[in-house]
Amino acid sequence: MPDAIEAIRARAMQGYVAEQVRWGDILLKSIYLPPDPARARQWYEIAASAGYAPALNMLGRCHHFGWGCSIDHVAAAKYYGQAAELGDLWGNYNLAIMVMRGIGMKADLPRALALFRSGAERGHAKSMNLLARFIEEGWHTPRDPVLAFDWYRRSAEGGDYRGQHNYATALCALGREDEAYDWWDKAVIEATSDILLAMQRQLRPMQSPRREALLAQVELRLEQLGVTAPQQEGAIDRSDRFIGPVNPV
Repeated sequence: MPDAIEAIRARAMQGYVAEQVRWGDILLKSIYLPPDPARARQWYEIAASAGYAPALNMLGRCHHFGWGCSIDHVAAAKYYGQAAELGDLWGNYNLAIMVMRGIGMKADLPRALALFRSGAERGHAKSMNLLARFIEEGWHTPRDPVLAFDWYRRSAEGGDYRGQHNYATALCALGREDEAYDWWDKAVIEATSDILLAMQRQLRPMQSPRREALLAQVELRLEQLGVTAPQQEGAIDRSDRFIGPVNPV
């Protein structure tokens, strides 16, 4: 292992909780070691037992997705909740997603809104994007397109690729296409296939001189992610802007 990785392992063994989480991350997915999710989870458990919030969040992720253990959504929500109570923004966000989608529990949109708002107001860019979505649609909060637009902007500026795409889409609706392309140029670098597909559909009918270069970049990223042409044509749009909670009251 490189010296820097060995140093993380050594400090984890000495009881430093931040390095215990980092060592767990390395065991979970690293180019230097074969993946070992079970050992990664054990290191998260060690750090979590000391009340370290990021470790509790990662322990929630393990139970949420079955990394080194069986999938257990109830346990995942418990650990996310403990992390959130200690101020961890990722734990707060991950719990909010479960609450919004009804994963391991009954969906509770008012509670999800409160969690997203809490994270957004403390600077979490992905929470800002979802708060904007709730406000845009008026889900358990007054519908306010101007305020939603501002939260999308703040999410985009905070580096969330979903927020960047959603902000670009909103800018297009206002006729501010050059600004929209600037944000799509940023989003395309890290966007997942759902957002890339949404970008592709948005770009195809547009006439801007910047369209061809960006569309080619989107299609290259889709190819790199293994999304074939038939999937592109028939895929369901799962962008946070277009697909939200089912049957919002």
